[in-house]
Amino acid sequence: MRDEAEEEPGFARDGDRLALHGALTTERIGDLWNPMLKAARGVAVVDLSRVSALDTSGAALVLAAGGEAARLEGAAQGVLAVLERARDALAAPRPRPPAPPLPFIAALGAWAVGRLRVARDGLGFLGEALVLSLAVLRHPRRLRIGDLLRHLDEAGLRAFPLTLLLGTLIGVILAFQSSASLRTFGAEIYIPALVGVTLTRELGPLIAAVILSGRTGSAYAAELGTMTVNEEVDALRVMGIEPVAMLVLPRLIAGMLVMPVLTLLMNLSGMLGMGFIMWTLGYPVPLVTTQLQQWVTLGTLGGGLIKAAVFGLVIAGIGCRAGLSAGRGPRAVGDAATAAVVGGIVATVLLDGIFAVLFFRMAW
Repeated sequence: MRDEAEEEPGFARDGDRLALHGALTTERIGDLWNPMLKAARGVAVVDLSRVSALDTSGAALVLAAGGEAARLEGAAQGVLAVLERARDALAAPRPRPPAPPLPFIAALGAWAVGRLRVARDGLGFLGEALVLSLAVLRHPRRLRIGDLLRHLDEAGLRAFPLTLLLGTLIGVILAFQSSASLRTFGAEIYIPALVGVTLTRELGPLIAAVILSGRTGSAYAAELGTMTVNEEVDALRVMGIEPVAMLVLPRLIAGMLVMPVLTLLMNLSGMLGMGFIMWTLGYPVPLVTTQLQQWVTLGTLGGGLIKAAVFGLVIAGIGCRAGLSAGRGPRAVGDAATAAVVGGIVATVLLDGIFAVLFFRMAW
């Protein structure tokens, strides 16, 4: 709050002497800045005996007015302390100015080089994880079973309620939407076949992958990103402990194992939701189960579970990689979690397209 008892700031020049008075504070010196600097040209002494208050802005004005040659006189102890702090701050090295923007071709090249470095680091992480996985196969005691069980519980068991809920809703939605279209052709009897094949081959693994990416992939990235920011990962390396073996492998194995289970739950709950809609439409349960047995083959179910295992491995790997490559700033953990979710979903969709082409060629 402005103190009305303080004297308004001002200055007066007498020969080579500039006398300042009043409260030289931020809220009062705005209109005084340029006139004072003009009046202070060539002065030898700056008299501060009548300065009643001084803050950082006022100290910067006094030092600018005095320049390098002028002598400061008459300042009170508090005013001198503020001036000394301001002088030290102004003498400190200035931050480096931002680099000028690159030309278009150079910026494009820098972007390409950055992408190549990211790909190289990703391949290095993949190779390291593969080598350590083979080492664990030879020496199973290197795998931390306690950590593996904890990640199985967090990624799998705790995701069961959400998976069952989403699976049931997806089955209900698919059955309703299918019945609206197939009723025109009198083909509502094929709703179980349509929903069953769609769930087991495509939607079951995909939605389970989205759940795993949103829940587990982001959690892996946040947890490992926090450890990276707190330099705990560096401490493990200093102690001779390989972070990939200790932190990554249990998460990779857990992600690969829980995804087929989540996919099965998604498929079963979706078929239950579809069966409920078929029952409300007047179709008996034996008819629905017969359609499912006829159209949902072991190959269809097995193909979906294979995709699910690959999806789980990739999502867990992307989450761990995002966490270990987190930066050091305050946004590092959030950026790592975002990168894990986005990367996991994009990688899942790309892999699903590859599997679709592969299964088509194999007539699976």
